[in-house]
Amino acid sequence: MPDMQNNPLITGLLRPGAYDHPTETIRLVETHCAWVLLTGEFAYKVKKPVDFGFLDFSTLEKRRHYCAEEIRLNQRFAPRIYLDVVAIGGSPGEPRVGAPGPALEYAVRMRQFADDGLLSQLAARHCLQSSHIDQLIDIIGAFHQGAERAPSDSVYGDPGHVHHWVRENFEHIGRSLRSPTEIDRLEHIRQWSESERTRLTATLQARKRDGFVRECHGDLHLGNITLIDDRVTPFDCIEFNPELRWIDVISEVAFLMMDLDDRGYKPFAFRFLNGYLQFGGDYAGLQVLRYYLVYRALVRAKVAMLRRTQADRESDDFREAGDEYRQYAQLAQQYLAPAATALIITHGLSGSGKSTVARGLCEQARMIQIRSDVERKRLAGMAATDRSHSATGEGLYTQDQTTGTYRELARLAILVLQAGHPVIVDATFLQRAQREQFRDLAQTCEVPFIILDCTATDAELERRILERATAGRDPSEAGLDVLRAQREACEPLDAQELAHTLRVDTQAADLEKLHTAIDRLRRSQVKYDSRQQP
Repeated sequence: MPDMQNNPLITGLLRPGAYDHPTETIRLVETHCAWVLLTGEFAYKVKKPVDFGFLDFSTLEKRRHYCAEEIRLNQRFAPRIYLDVVAIGGSPGEPRVGAPGPALEYAVRMRQFADDGLLSQLAARHCLQSSHIDQLIDIIGAFHQGAERAPSDSVYGDPGHVHHWVRENFEHIGRSLRSPTEIDRLEHIRQWSESERTRLTATLQARKRDGFVRECHGDLHLGNITLIDDRVTPFDCIEFNPELRWIDVISEVAFLMMDLDDRGYKPFAFRFLNGYLQFGGDYAGLQVLRYYLVYRALVRAKVAMLRRTQADRESDDFREAGDEYRQYAQLAQQYLAPAATALIITHGLSGSGKSTVARGLCEQARMIQIRSDVERKRLAGMAATDRSHSATGEGLYTQDQTTGTYRELARLAILVLQAGHPVIVDATFLQRAQREQFRDLAQTCEVPFIILDCTATDAELERRILERATAGRDPSEAGLDVLRAQREACEPLDAQELAHTLRVDTQAADLEKLHTAIDRLRRSQVKYDSRQQP
């Protein structure tokens, strides 16, 4: 494998005189496929002459081509960072960027930014915030919606080609494993992946047919996202292989979720997932989520193993890469276990804190939240925060619109449950018929049914509604007139419903205790469903 000591050009690029701009201290960062020279104002990324099969930079012309691709693709996300491709001329011992004559090498020239803005660094310092995740939801959600879709006659997204890369991870990793324990674990994960590929073949075909295979980022983890002027900015997307970039959007979502899980931010992983699903409505994508979570964990495991093969066996990097591999392999193994499913509905007046409690529970307990306010507007072709200015009982809020909304909530809940995820359907559920519809649905799907009865004082309900209306960022349009109408029309929970109900005072809710209570109530109902996990 190439390294700096055997590459005089890289050594030469550590000289300040190799650049056409002032620089004093030059720092070299090395990855398994590139050298990055940090000069202060600019960073220069030189691709290594390597061929890993999935990545081929073995000739100068290929490296030039992929430098150009890196600029083109990353300017979609970060035009202020990615500037141009520069030729490196001169001699191998005294190279110079932009020198006349034949090019010795090519480099991607970028505007240098501080490492401490990387989301991976923020996570390591325990400084990653929910606001960063919320920015990512908007950025990635909008990017995926506008990304080009794979042509039907292309190989991108075909089940066989998707699984080729799954198998490729196992082949690369397997060559380097020596521990019987690690070999057995990898084989267990491989067998699960093969079984899932067979089970999901028709689903993967449908995903491509329905337009969910698109030209994505391809390498969306926290180390490839930074803050530029406090704005979350993805960078360093995959340029070297279009098959790893033209992927199912859920594969991209899974990569970021996996990385958040790995770094100890499991609640943020589901905050991102739920926000993304509410942004675009792709609940059907949950069917392939676990398959891609396992795949993505093994992508990072493979990269760690590649790093280890390039390191001296006695070095810290060799040992660290081995530890990193085992961490990702363990995470992949954890994803094999199915979740304990349940159908949970909220119940309460507008302003009672249903959505806040539901979101918090979904983040903590790794559940899916379906919001009536969001889906009502999606059915009408509106974005979640668009205002319809409908009067009470009119426009978006007629009886027919409400009936259609609950029908859609039921359809989405079935998708979530069939994909093996617990779900919270976040709506008022003030009418007994609405609640019975979902209780029957739970029985049909053979999953536990739970009602979260969310309450707050009258003064608090009114305060929240007025505060929400002033902010104007919430999908709900309910005002005080809606609250008055709800109080008059609501039908209380009956004795049979109360047997499935947990009362939640949202002014003093303890999510951890609530999660425990939900799990206890869920377990009490699983006797009729042998598929439920204990």
